[in-house]
Amino acid sequence: MEFKLIHIDKTDSTNRWLREFVQQRDGSHVTPPDVTREPSLCCMAEYQTAGKGCGENSWESERGKNLTFSVLLHPTEIRANCQFRISEAVSVALCETLETRLHERVEIKWPNDIYVGDRKICGILIENRLKGSLMTDSIVGIGLNVNQRTFVSDAPNPVSMVQLIGEETDREALLQAFLTALSKAMETEPEILDEAYRSRLYRREGMHQFCDSEGEFEAKVLNVLDDGRLVLLDTHGKARIYSFKEVQFCV
Repeated sequence: MEFKLIHIDKTDSTNRWLREFVQQRDGSHVTPPDVTREPSLCCMAEYQTAGKGCGENSWESERGKNLTFSVLLHPTEIRANCQFRISEAVSVALCETLETRLHERVEIKWPNDIYVGDRKICGILIENRLKGSLMTDSIVGIGLNVNQRTFVSDAPNPVSMVQLIGEETDREALLQAFLTALSKAMETEPEILDEAYRSRLYRREGMHQFCDSEGEFEAKVLNVLDDGRLVLLDTHGKARIYSFKEVQFCV
């Protein structure tokens, strides 16, 4: 998979910038582009003024210190009911890229926050566009804490690479390494990718406290279904299945 890299200085959201860039570009063409031949796009911003996580969450990032970027993919071979494969590929590629530099285990807090220990180092926001039963494109927004030493927002548990290893990282080289890993992950057989994702799940082993709309309970992570739903097994032996935002770790 080939990527064309676009550098910009500042934007409110790289996801929004990339989406509007593609709309304007394609709108100027008499013939729509052949997405099977054109390179995927990657837009990297030095500063993102209104970075978003999932839902209403925001993302703190100091100018020129981190990686705030979005990638446009054309996963036209992935069916709409299997779109969670994008989340799996991105998450696994980030874990593999970071582990080679941090030299410690990097995990995925379902569905796609990236954690080192109990601290969040990376957030992902994915926007898929569908046509019938197939995907046409996917914009993946990523905020990765790289060289920021101090966090001042009320985010409960941020951590950066420089805090973990004590030295700064070349952001451009890190981005290129991730894009290479992502290209490989996107071409991995679904069964192998599923296993790579599930084996890296945060708090995969043992019982933990969870909260849903009915209150707090204890359960273990049992599985993640192909559509991305989380399966927990509670202390009564009952399997509980949740979509995103329906359940969370209590502590």
